Amino acid sequence: MDEDKKEMDQNTIFIGKKNTMSYVLAVITQFNQNADMVTIKARGKTISKAVDVSEIVKNKFVNSLKVEKIIISTEEIITENNTPMKVSAIEIVLSK
Repeated sequence: MDEDKKEMDQNTIFIGKKNTMSYVLAVITQFNQNADMVTIKARGKTISKAVDVSEIVKNKFVNSLKVEKIIISTEEIITENNTPMKVSAIEIVLSK
């Protein structure tokens, strides 16, 4: 079971401040290295970028991909002044 989690971590793309095409390339690279599933994770303002990445990969590069599941949640993070703050999060799982 630990091996499954390790494989899941390797096939997870965390969306941040880079440009959208950097993440598109990262997802395509995972599938080219024979990954069956890739998870795109984002929270807060980067959620829309995660949706863009999944749609670009699916519609422009690997048409055979399907969205396996979408998980939305709320995560609590600690801000710089040590106060908790709730942030929306999304996971988009793409599969061959």
